[in-house]
Amino acid sequence: MIKLILNGANGKMGQTVASLVAEQENMEIIFGADVDNPIENAPVDADVILDFSISSALPGVLGFALKNSIPLVLATTGYTEKQIEQIEKASKVIPILRSATMSIGANLLMKLSAITAEILGDSFDVEILEKHHNQKLDSPSGVALALANSISNVKADSKYIFERASANKKREKNEIGIASIRGGSIIGEHTAIFAGPNEVIELTHKAQTRGIFAHGALKAVEFIVDKPAGIYDMQNVILTNK
Repeated sequence: MIKLILNGANGKMGQTVASLVAEQENMEIIFGADVDNPIENAPVDADVILDFSISSALPGVLGFALKNSIPLVLATTGYTEKQIEQIEKASKVIPILRSATMSIGANLLMKLSAITAEILGDSFDVEILEKHHNQKLDSPSGVALALANSISNVKADSKYIFERASANKKREKNEIGIASIRGGSIIGEHTAIFAGPNEVIELTHKAQTRGIFAHGALKAVEFIVDKPAGIYDMQNVILTNK
């Protein structure tokens, strides 16, 4: 039985995770931490910490995990470069999994898009389209940037273009265009478009419920529980996912 500390337990995602854990036979939440009941009050015999809170909570979460040598899954986004450096430093002591999204499908999209980009080479132009609800603050989404990064890793000298209205010129070969749409209650959609001579390939992932992020996070918990110190992400999880 995996004993789990859930940080951000009273948030929407925390509640979704708790409902899903209640259906699991191999996992239980032994402490739900939040603003009114901080993680410092948690028991120290946990197997994993899952953080679904906010980036400003990192010092407390990271400090508790390090002090008690507990593996950590960071499902929170929006970290600064300094915070990412702190996470990477801590990963030399404990195993830490951090990813732009906990969705298995979105991470598979990144993997497939990288493979597609490598096969097609420079003969196809790459554009990324992402759609989210009208309350989302950041643009482009973290997943869109992670998707672009997965493609640029195999396409040398890639340059990200976030809008074309101000530039009156033809598209350059090394560009990866990233466009954002905000409207209604769209949970999240991401499409990698590969446009070549006389044909177009589109790879799309559509989130239909926020439960997919909770499901992926619990897969990450199962993955990280027995790993050695190091930094991991959801790409590691999907490669071992059954």
